[in-house]
Amino acid sequence: MTKTTTQGSRRISRRTLLKAGAGSAALLASLRLNFPGGAFAAAAGPEVKGAKLGFIALTDAAPLFVAKEKGIFAKYGMPDVEVQKQASWGTTRDNLVLGSEGNGIDGAHILTPMPYLISSGKVTQNNVPTPMYILARLNLNGQCISVGKEYSDLKVGLDTAPFKVALEKKKASGKAVKAAMTFPGGTHDLWIRYWLAAGGIDPDKDIETIVVPPPQMVANMKVGTMDCFCVCEPWNLQLIHQQIGYTALTTGELWDKHPEKSFALRAAYVDKYPRAAKALLMAVMEAQQYCEKMENRDEVAAICAKRQWINVPVEDVTDRMKGRFDYGTGRVVENSPQQMRFWADHASYPFQSHDLWFMTEDIRWGKYEGGFDSKALIAEVNREDLWRDAANELGVAASDIPASKSRGKETFFDGKVFDPEDPAAYLKSLSIKRIEA
Repeated sequence: MTKTTTQGSRRISRRTLLKAGAGSAALLASLRLNFPGGAFAAAAGPEVKGAKLGFIALTDAAPLFVAKEKGIFAKYGMPDVEVQKQASWGTTRDNLVLGSEGNGIDGAHILTPMPYLISSGKVTQNNVPTPMYILARLNLNGQCISVGKEYSDLKVGLDTAPFKVALEKKKASGKAVKAAMTFPGGTHDLWIRYWLAAGGIDPDKDIETIVVPPPQMVANMKVGTMDCFCVCEPWNLQLIHQQIGYTALTTGELWDKHPEKSFALRAAYVDKYPRAAKALLMAVMEAQQYCEKMENRDEVAAICAKRQWINVPVEDVTDRMKGRFDYGTGRVVENSPQQMRFWADHASYPFQSHDLWFMTEDIRWGKYEGGFDSKALIAEVNREDLWRDAANELGVAASDIPASKSRGKETFFDGKVFDPEDPAAYLKSLSIKRIEA
């Protein structure tokens, strides 16, 4: 029997049920009970039962862990989803290019700029594009910039001016100074560049910017590979617990409620299996709602810490997952306003205006040529329409569905303003950049 025939025999359309007369309402109700995904999972159903999704060992991948652990993928008709650990963002990229049919992956927890860099061929072998779709944002805030113990006396924070003096002194003594991030042109790269440049430190000339996979950050700081790094949890808190360095700032202090990771799939997968893609998206969105609730955060932290996910002591995860930030300098913030958000504040919705900021910053640092048509690429990659469709299917409250694709003007800690209606003006306002604007 062919797959098509099997699927056809499984499907019961709503119209057929309604024609069945008086018993149809009861039948529909029982189907909803047996298939908690509601009419979606019971009637049309996904074309396939699985997908291979990649993740990096970071706490903002929690919605994928939760969706797998708590059977939410299965609830939406996708019991065979595999959530596979990736060694680095470079590995994630390579496996997305391969696709599951080439022994790679179909989608991933991913740095928001990466689907654009991959879709445009800017970071792929021989610059061959692999079209990607962003279906949701996974979180807001929650990253940190940490510095090494040798700068303990400075208590480096938002202002990098004192740090600049210390770096210059170190360079003058003949030693290298390095800032680590996780992928060129990715979110961590852009946060640390913005922070350094705002204090007059050129991230390409005054310090060497290097790539280190997130799980290797602490070990590398321990042996003095870098002076500072930007990454998600649990690695910043682990650095403090191992007394190797401290937190200078959380990235929400640079830009409050900033977008961070995304849930993205290969365009080929979504186009071939639109209902399966929708099922994955609905499962992720439900998991985000679960992760957001403070009463679930202890459990979410415990899930994240497990061996198959991040594989760290749970105490490296719990505090910051619950909004408690001990910076390792004597400064402790309870219930931080910059704690990670998974659902609140429209955390899941992929604002196109935010993607435009990432694209504009990647133009700033030379990842795209000046004048690159960012909006055209965003229109192809950002599938906020699929998010809205899934939100309606899930019965998401109208207040949780943004009215616009743009969140409007964004203001940064140094007073710079990004107006998505005029990204060129924003570029022009920045003193350190790789292009003329």
